[in-house]
Amino acid sequence: MTQNYSLDKLPEIASKIIEHATHKTILFNGKMGAGKTTLIKEIVKQLGVEDVANSPTFSLVNEYFSKNNDLIYHFDFYRINSEEEAYDIGIEDYFDSDAWCFIEWGEKVENLLPLESVIVTITINDNEQRTIEITTDE
Repeated sequence: MTQNYSLDKLPEIASKIIEHATHKTILFNGKMGAGKTTLIKEIVKQLGVEDVANSPTFSLVNEYFSKNNDLIYHFDFYRINSEEEAYDIGIEDYFDSDAWCFIEWGEKVENLLPLESVIVTITINDNEQRTIEITTDE
């Protein structure tokens, strides 16, 4: 699925991602400032998390619980220097937990990612809109 959107369409885009998610691990790709964190915040909100979601840039992972007590992890590997750092936080345990895992900058831990995931690629367009492409990696 590929679609153009602006910020006012963010709830609709987040809903489509949840609807099309064939796996609970979702990789968010895009340049700095593309809107990965903003989109994840909306998805987390739609999954029933009442807390305000924030970027885990410094902590590497944030943990949220939905109203239904579903567990959601949000990873940001932008500042990671090696895959060894991801091992140190127990990344395999997170991925094996059957929880939602939203991952920014996953290319930094490419060899550690689950084989089955949904890939969301965000591209910034000239008109300040975004193009989103959703694919499945199996």
